[in-house]
Amino acid sequence: MPAQQPAVSVIMPVLNEERHLRNSVRHILGQEYAGEMEVVIALGPSTDRTDEIAAELVREDPRVVTVPNPSGRTPAALNAAIKASRHPIVVRVDGHGMLSPDYIATAVRLLEETGAQNVGGIMHAEGENAWEEAVAAAMTSRLGVGNAAFHTGGEAGPAETVYLGVFRREALERAGGYNEEFIRAQDWELNYRIREAGGLIWFSPELKVQYRPRPSVRALAKQYKDYGRWRHVVARYHAGSINMRYLAPPTAVCAIAASIVAGAAITPWAFAVPAGYLAGITLGSIPAGRGLSPKARVQIPVAIATMHMSWGFGFLSSPRSLADKVIASRRPAPQADPSAAA
Repeated sequence: MPAQQPAVSVIMPVLNEERHLRNSVRHILGQEYAGEMEVVIALGPSTDRTDEIAAELVREDPRVVTVPNPSGRTPAALNAAIKASRHPIVVRVDGHGMLSPDYIATAVRLLEETGAQNVGGIMHAEGENAWEEAVAAAMTSRLGVGNAAFHTGGEAGPAETVYLGVFRREALERAGGYNEEFIRAQDWELNYRIREAGGLIWFSPELKVQYRPRPSVRALAKQYKDYGRWRHVVARYHAGSINMRYLAPPTAVCAIAASIVAGAAITPWAFAVPAGYLAGITLGSIPAGRGLSPKARVQIPVAIATMHMSWGFGFLSSPRSLADKVIASRRPAPQADPSAAA
């Protein structure tokens, strides 16, 4: 490794992360990286010990600083942290993400090798109990999340979006940062604008971030409902950005709902559709559960169904008024960067 590497700013949007924050920051500060580093934590209005833990981290290491994020919104936190940071490479990390030891060094190398504006890798879900292990299995299987490379892996190459991301600062500044109207899907939306301006988004399986899944069915359902709700907003905001993978969950919700109604009102044969779906995800979850405890394996179909149905319901119920509000805030599209195409 060269003696000197570019200085990096790690930005963290944090809200109610007392469970994982200290460990997440430990994984950052322990990186095998020769360059200067700072960690900027944007603190939302947490109701647990997150602020106290963050203050301890600031006292313990001068590389760690905090900035306020009164709204608690993730994109606002990210923009506040970007504004407070100083270095030419910006690394996004969540308060429950654990970087692999060479993550930053590998990402900086990939930025140089590919000329990309943003590089990212795999959202490697790992659980700490049976339920979280089941969710992790669902989130890393094609049955659960389709062919999204940042969930399931794949070969390195250009991508629509990546998990978290390691950016060139000039790309973030040219794009105007994160759109703060997007409570969710802000990563996908930002990467879309970077690509529209001629920038390259690069996926590499060399980059891996440990991710801790939501701890309950209710929390997972809310997470995926929000994902679906805001992915529909993105589709309305950026016409032509939707594809068949995103339409599969809402199609499944409609088909199952229609079949249940038809089964109750017309013929019991219609119940074959939801029965077939349940059989399919049950059988399909068997390979995903290899190596897990029986308690975790039996919960994988519950996790998959929760993800599918919640995402689909969120997409279908996303109000047009929400998209209209976001569209009304539309900023001028960034100009293509001549150097990005070079």
